[in-house]
Amino acid sequence: MGDVAMTVPVLRAFSMQCPEVKITVVSRPFFKPFFDGIPNLEFFSIDLKKKHKGFIGLLKLFTEIRKLQIDYVADLHNVLRSKILRTLFLLSGKKVSATNKGRAAKKALTRSENKVFKPVKSMFDNHLETFAKLGFEIDLNNPKFPKKAILSEELINTISFSNEKNIGIAPFAQYDSKVYPLDLMQKVIDGLVTNSKQNIYLFGGGEKEIKLLNQMKNNHKNVIVLAGKLSLNEELEIISNLDVMLSMDSGNAHIAAMLGVKVITLWGATHPYAGFKPFNQPDEYCITSNREEYPLLPTSIYGNKKIEGYEKVMRTILPETVIAKIETIIS
Repeated sequence: MGDVAMTVPVLRAFSMQCPEVKITVVSRPFFKPFFDGIPNLEFFSIDLKKKHKGFIGLLKLFTEIRKLQIDYVADLHNVLRSKILRTLFLLSGKKVSATNKGRAAKKALTRSENKVFKPVKSMFDNHLETFAKLGFEIDLNNPKFPKKAILSEELINTISFSNEKNIGIAPFAQYDSKVYPLDLMQKVIDGLVTNSKQNIYLFGGGEKEIKLLNQMKNNHKNVIVLAGKLSLNEELEIISNLDVMLSMDSGNAHIAAMLGVKVITLWGATHPYAGFKPFNQPDEYCITSNREEYPLLPTSIYGNKKIEGYEKVMRTILPETVIAKIETIIS
């Protein structure tokens, strides 16, 4: 989800700077709302479970997309499935390009020995290079964002949305090594709710996360659990109206950033130097675990690798630090 969200600022800039170009985004139907409102952009839904499954399915997909009179193919995913599809277009005489994910530099950043601790090229810059190879120069300076969504009265009443300060918190991530300890996150929430003019909205999904979020609500009236209550469109509308989003290194951070919301991110085994810092967010919004105490950080790009003795790195991020950062931003 985060990978898809990170393409949105690039495609929005592309559509505005090259208005004569028609863009077709090919992805899973779930992600269509991400691209709503971008001029000159159409969304092509794929069915990877049935119609477009396997090599025969990709041939069908190629045939369907080819009918749209595609001139260029930008592969922003660069995985086996998209490699096959772009190769088919290349063989049919179309100009293609693929995003270089910078794996060598990322490996140097995360290895234990001879670590090269410096920022690698961001995924946004990698995507810009992909389009540049096709002859399209895109400028991400001075980005434009969609206007805040106008919330319906029904939605406002359903989630008790206020006109005061609204804080989003997405406390989960795909891997445990990227999740801030829940007892510390509880202290963050308990500290924020002391200001009755601040509403805290908790984001997540799945039965397990919903149960944990309801526990974290802890009977606070100004803490609202959104998980399981809204459609993706409605969640995007709420996020666009937040004053700030607190997130792990996860998809929610990139979703908020693509909507122009200020995003504070907490980093455990991963690090913003790996190229996945949310779009247009200053470095000081990224709160990282203590490298003096844990010098091998970052130990992973995606958080899927664990190193013995590094299970508690995020406990070096104090709840007071997180609260202070949020209150500085929303004040």
